[in-house]
This record gives sequence, C-alpha cells and structure tokens, in this order.
Amino acid sequence: MSPIQCFARNTVGRDVAIGDIHGCFTKARAALRAIRFNPAVDRLFSVGDLVDRGPENEEVLDWLREPWFHAVRGNHEEMAIEFARGRLPAEYYMRNGGGWNISNPAPARREIADAFESLPIAIEVETSNGLVGIVHADCPLQRWQDVEATLAGPNGEAFQEAVQWSRDRFDRENRENVDGVRAVIVGHTPMQRCSSLGNTIYIDTGAWIARENRQFTILDLSTLQPVHQPSVQLWDER
Repeated sequence: MSPIQCFARNTVGRDVAIGDIHGCFTKARAALRAIRFNPAVDRLFSVGDLVDRGPENEEVLDWLREPWFHAVRGNHEEMAIEFARGRLPAEYYMRNGGGWNISNPAPARREIADAFESLPIAIEVETSNGLVGIVHADCPLQRWQDVEATLAGPNGEAFQEAVQWSRDRFDRENRENVDGVRAVIVGHTPMQRCSSLGNTIYIDTGAWIARENRQFTILDLSTLQPVHQPSVQLWDER
C-alpha cells in the first residue's frame, strides 16, 4: 500500500470526513443517519484513531471492509501494529486504551495489525473546490506535495511519527497554510468545536468522551463546513 492514497472527485455523491471514532461505531452510525449519508454514492473519510477508548472496538474490521469507508492510520492504529509485532509494552498500550486488544488471542491481534498496516498515512481527495488532504495529527511541511517523498525518504520514520502524533501546530498556534492543497483535515487533538489554524482543520470534537455529551463533527470536503445533524444536538448550540 502506498503511504498516500488518492481519490478522484466524487461526481455522484458527497465526500465527508469524520473525527476520531475511538470505538464508538454506534454513535458514528447515528451521526451518518442524521446527515442522510448514502453509502451507494457518498464516501466517508476518517482521520484515524478508529479504536481504543470506546466500547465497540471489535467492529473496526467490518468498517474497514466497507467500500465507502476510507481511513488514514492514526497513532492508535500504529500502537496496535507495534503491540502485535512485539514492539510496544502492554502497560503503555493499556494506558492508551488498548486493553480490548491486549485480551485478544494472538491471531486476532495479528489480523487487526495487518488491516491497520494496510492503511495509508495520508489521503488526498479531489473536490469541486480543490484538493483536500487528510492526515491524523498534522502535516509539518510547507507543501502538501512533499508528503509522499518525505515519507519515503531517510527521515520518513520521524516524519510519520509527527504526522500521527504531533500537536506542535496547535501548541504554537501556527496559522501558516500548507501550500498546494485547499485544506488539511486532521483529528488527534480533541476540540470543543470544529476549528482551524490556517488551512489545517481540526475535526476531532471528542464524541468518544463518555462523560461529556459531545457529538461527531462530519465535515463536507467540498464546502469545508460541518454537515448539520438535525437529530443530533450540536456542540455548544443554544
């Protein structure tokens, strides 16, 4: 699998992106029903972190088999790979929500790791209004078109780690645009509401946080606006 997966413009339906699911697939399905998502023509793109934290992690393989669902590899997918390959301590994985997978038999852990390893690090989608990039945490490059070469280069491992883990842009409130792309869609950093720094848009609104009544952000990739969910209370809406 190439580290970057490219999608032509969807001429028959909508392309939308959803924030970190973290094992909350029932809630994600409800959000899709609320926006009348049509799997026959629409496509759903995920910013990664499909598992850990939530209660329905075992459903992830079913979602990854759906032809309308496309995800990048987040840091939680990477942890599942590392644990299955014997490169991540169980204690660390447990602290990050991996208990469900630690208790799986080894063949199941390997199956999950293989599925996650096939996911791209980045996705780009052509829309009616221009090219949109998707990574899990951040694109720490000036030009989107340098992502593939950087991942394949001598610093590829460090760059992949930044793409999956970094909060540097958020911490520094860096509003510089990533050139060569209309927007970069990311998750990883839980926000009270869909927010942006330059043309980097943060769509993890913490729907997986059980103690809070937050909802998924579903972003229209053509308009770069959240899709209203009429049967779901939006964040902070009064």
